Amino acid sequence: MKLKTLSIITVAGVLSLAGCANPDVYSGDVYSGRTAKQAQTVTYGTIVSTRPVTIQAGEENPNLIGTVGGGVVGGMLGSQVGGGSGRSLATAAGAIAGAMVGSRAEDKINQVNAVELEIRTDSGEHLVVVQKADRTWQPGQRVRMIGSGSNMSVAPL
Repeated sequence: MKLKTLSIITVAGVLSLAGCANPDVYSGDVYSGRTAKQAQTVTYGTIVSTRPVTIQAGEENPNLIGTVGGGVVGGMLGSQVGGGSGRSLATAAGAIAGAMVGSRAEDKINQVNAVELEIRTDSGEHLVVVQKADRTWQPGQRVRMIGSGSNMSVAPL
């Protein structure tokens, strides 16, 4: 019984840590370690349109913690039901259901509210940048874009 309690506590702790992922990396105000102290290109422009979007974070190990943790907890709970072959079936069903619930929960935990900014640069080029929705943006607002390619953030003037 102590082993089961310890296992549940361990899995709950691991699942809690999954929710501690830092969603601020998607903010226009946060620089990664590799871009700090690096020269960045600055371009100026005007916001043409904005649209609320969602960033699905956690793509490095998609749903690994939620799926495994949910499967373990579901299997442990299922093993408390019935006896004999019924217990084995309940354990398997609990593990499958727990894995599905854990995977879905991790998906939701890893979502970040974001904004898609369409910007017309002063040179006439149109760009789209997606970043965390941590401030209000308005069409017609002047902005500066810092960086280039896959490493660009937008800041107000």
